[in-house]
Amino acid sequence: MSRIPIRLRVAAAFAVAMAVVLAGTGWYLYSSLGTHLAHALDRELRLRADDLETVVRDPDASLASATTGRFVEKGESYAQLVSTSGTVIEFTRPLGRVPVLTHAELTRALHHVILGNRSEVAGLDEPSRFLAAPFMKGHIRLVLVVGATRENRAETLASLRDELLIAGPIALLVATGAGYLLAGLSLRPVDSMRRRAASISAERPGERLPVPQTRDEVERLGVTLNAMLGRLEEALARERDFVADAGHELRTPLALLRTELELALRHADSKEELHQAVWRSSQEVDRLAQLAEDLLLLARSHGGSLPLRVESLEAADILTRVASRFEWRAQAASRPLTTSQPDGLRLQGDPLRLEQALGNLLDNALRYGEGAVCVSARPASAMVELHVTDEGAGFPPEFLGRAFERFSRHDHARTRGGAGLGLAIVRAIAEAHGGSAHAGRSDAGADVWLSVPGAA
Repeated sequence: MSRIPIRLRVAAAFAVAMAVVLAGTGWYLYSSLGTHLAHALDRELRLRADDLETVVRDPDASLASATTGRFVEKGESYAQLVSTSGTVIEFTRPLGRVPVLTHAELTRALHHVILGNRSEVAGLDEPSRFLAAPFMKGHIRLVLVVGATRENRAETLASLRDELLIAGPIALLVATGAGYLLAGLSLRPVDSMRRRAASISAERPGERLPVPQTRDEVERLGVTLNAMLGRLEEALARERDFVADAGHELRTPLALLRTELELALRHADSKEELHQAVWRSSQEVDRLAQLAEDLLLLARSHGGSLPLRVESLEAADILTRVASRFEWRAQAASRPLTTSQPDGLRLQGDPLRLEQALGNLLDNALRYGEGAVCVSARPASAMVELHVTDEGAGFPPEFLGRAFERFSRHDHARTRGGAGLGLAIVRAIAEAHGGSAHAGRSDAGADVWLSVPGAA
């Protein structure tokens, strides 16, 4: 079925449904008509029995005389007058004196009206239905039997059956064709979207699928797909910018590395000059290695696969270890470095990743900030916030919205090196923990922090 076009599948399902509906409707009409005809025949027999009862009560009348009247039609109906012993007293031709009732039926007919069917009756070649009713003629108890052929009912039902067998398939073919056409009309917007989707490529951004104003599933599908195309274009643009920025950042250390090596090969006249060239080249290699690691971390975090080893941690332990790593730099720059946190504050996180994020924040504070630096932790609902503050001017207001984007640096930072990946890595680590990263100003100056889940 999966290889059959949707249009044919819809038409086939429509045909099956219509076949079931037509078959059910035909059966209902046939059954209802048969029931109505049977009831009509029973009513006709009751009326005929009442009329014939009136006739046979007349001493001068008989059933034989009723045959030529309007009560009994030759070849279509019949009547008998039977005594309590089962003897046929009067009859219509060609029925004769052969009793219609069995002994058991006669016994029941002496007490109440009975109805029954006969497959054959003397003088008739067709099945019939009879009614037997008791009545009194003077002081004599008799049973009047009236009957009529069921051929009219059978012919009517056969005619209806033939008409249904002819009209049903025709109606089914017409309905199936209509279903096929309607399916095609319904799927035309989908085919239009398919053709447009086949022509959309990355070389022509901004193209969208045509969305029909039908207020149905097809319109919602088109809107959803266009929204998906928009997200894909944004992701593609981000990746292109990422590649361009990465290439730009890699070009500078590579060019410096090549220059140093060429100078060392061509112009290094002494061992000391060669040593200086190798040392500067080593620095550029370290910068390239760090940049490659940062790019790899960001790529993993963007794909949702940043590995974490989450455990319950003391906030004080994290802050102390990170502060001790940067203490020598703070002392060298005559910048006080302190830590602050409530006793017993715990959080859930990967210690290595959290130390990396706090290390990036401390590195930025010592490189771009001013005055004293404080690393602190504080509870915030179910989260724990890890802050790094300094007494500098902080981020310009127009830069705050893009401070955590990759390769994003304000003008003051561009003169002091760095690739602009530190804060992006902080945000990636925070989001991998289920938290977030923020930047703003405190009472003293700049304030950058990340929030991670707390631990009970």
